Amino acid sequence: MSTTTQAPATVEVTAKDCNDNGTVFCPNPKMALWSNHPRVFIDLAHDGQGKCPYCGTAYKLKAGEVVGGHH
Repeated sequence: MSTTTQAPATVEVTAKDCNDNGTVFCPNPKMALWSNHPRVFIDLAHDGQGKCPYCGTAYKLKAGEVVGGHH
């Protein structure tokens, strides 16, 4: 019997995946229904990455992507 746990996923997103204010939400539409938790918004506008406080899924912008209207 294995006692290892699966590491939280890292999801790369594009600026197009983000809301106007530079956030994404978790759980995301691709997650299995059984893994649902309350929806939280994760801010990627400041440093391009964030982590869900419920499931630990990390979200990060793909290289070269910019959100928040700043270029």
